Amino acid sequence: MTLPSHKALVPFVSVDNMMRLVHDIGIEAMLRDLAEYIEADFKRWELFDKTPRVASHSEVGVIELMPTSDGEAYGFKYVNGHPKNTSEGLQTVTAFGLLADVYTGYPVLLTEMTMLTALRTAATSAMVAKHLAPKGSDTMAMIGNGAQSEFQTLAMKAICGLKTVRLYDKDPAATEKCARNLAAVGLEVVCCSTPEEAIEGAQILTTCTADKQNATILTDNMVGAGVHINAIGGDCPGKTELAAGILTRADVFVEFPPQTRVEGEIQQMPDDFEVTELWQVILEQKPGRRDNKQITLFDSVGFAIEDFSALRYIRDRIKDTEFFIDLDMLADPDDPRDLFGMLQRAEH
Repeated sequence: MTLPSHKALVPFVSVDNMMRLVHDIGIEAMLRDLAEYIEADFKRWELFDKTPRVASHSEVGVIELMPTSDGEAYGFKYVNGHPKNTSEGLQTVTAFGLLADVYTGYPVLLTEMTMLTALRTAATSAMVAKHLAPKGSDTMAMIGNGAQSEFQTLAMKAICGLKTVRLYDKDPAATEKCARNLAAVGLEVVCCSTPEEAIEGAQILTTCTADKQNATILTDNMVGAGVHINAIGGDCPGKTELAAGILTRADVFVEFPPQTRVEGEIQQMPDDFEVTELWQVILEQKPGRRDNKQITLFDSVGFAIEDFSALRYIRDRIKDTEFFIDLDMLADPDDPRDLFGMLQRAEH
């Protein structure tokens, strides 16, 4: 762990510097890097402290804290989810995160995580699809063309070799926005007028809608054999996207069952509904995709270890760069027992 300097300054990555860092690395390269960090931490899954995120729900959204530690570093993310914000010209999701040294308790990184969460969520989706999607998958249906859609698409291209994306959103303006943003990235982009049209010929079906409700974005009869479903929109109690019948036909893979059973698609199912934890698939302790007829479903809600991986990656990548500033966040008296004396001297 890299500690703050003797002046106890903490590196801070602003939104502007995060965007500069992405462009300096290249977005597809960064998505691949993040996927490698996330997969590496999934392989260390049993080392981590794990707890469902601490959520404060209101009628208009949710505010959450997502903490974890591997025993050497501690990380948390603050994140909100307010679907109504879009209508007010605001982001649905905003976030920031902190990484600290367990030995001293001192923070070693503070960073924006609105942009970083979009990147790590997409990297996680593609890392999982690498393990679960049918071999040779090159076409994805992207249902829900909001803030996540371009990141999800580019991650599937960078990590899984995606060649075609078929877009659908109930708001045509969102589809037009996504198609415009993806026009020059080397993919075939097809705009569709119905979800049924979007899933034609797609081996990967990604659902990412924002409304906080039990919706049915994919009905049971829309999903045939031999596909991988990347369900990332259902991420809090009372918010789902898939018909329950799909879950009974699919093999369902999750990050952390105690959290997913409350927030994910499987909140629709009995408490003993069978799921497989992804870390076990990555370590080859449990089977992932067995054959070409199997329906695999990643019931993604986002877990703190993925944020920890992203924080760890940013800490490593900003060293010896100009993509951060130092913040004077920590009181650092000459005598650790004389905090009041430090305050008195500041008057002069």
